[in-house]
Amino acid sequence: MDTPILLKKTNPNGALTRREFLRGAAVLTGVLAAGSTLAVFAPSRAWALETTYLNQIQAETLLAMGKALYPHRDLPDAVYALLVKDMDAQMGDAAQATLLADGVAKLDRQAKGAFSSLALDKQTALLQKMQADPFFQAVRGQCITSIYDNDMAYRHFGYEGEVWSKGGYLARGFDDLKWLPDPPQSASPSMQS
Repeated sequence: MDTPILLKKTNPNGALTRREFLRGAAVLTGVLAAGSTLAVFAPSRAWALETTYLNQIQAETLLAMGKALYPHRDLPDAVYALLVKDMDAQMGDAAQATLLADGVAKLDRQAKGAFSSLALDKQTALLQKMQADPFFQAVRGQCITSIYDNDMAYRHFGYEGEVWSKGGYLARGFDDLKWLPDPPQSASPSMQS
């Protein structure tokens, strides 16, 4: 079951009061679903997303778009919300803001309502029709880093994350890929001459 996005507008100048900082820290504790493999990062189902430029409809459309493009049954919405957060940050640029606002409006228009309320198969059909659209390309490209390049996704997928800062893969057990099945013996024949 998806949790609704709770949006709070922030100051585009980046001024942060002590109260906002403490409130944000409290919200961060409740980022993801309890009981999931990501509960280490956030122990409750409640989470909120602060945006500076995006409105509620735009945020929900981008979240739904990310989930339709890169679906994972058990990946919590809070991980997909990182896409919304990153797209919101890009809207500080006027050209990018226009691209995103117009793209979301076009997608909702084609959906004859809220794109986010459509079934996944209908969302996918609409997205397939707009694959060449610059808006589609911008969101699809951002999905890759926003959804997959973070500690929450690493934990979910069983990936240890970057290891350069920890000495590299050779120093960390290059062959300890627990998330892959053991290869057959024929995949690594002996080197006898």
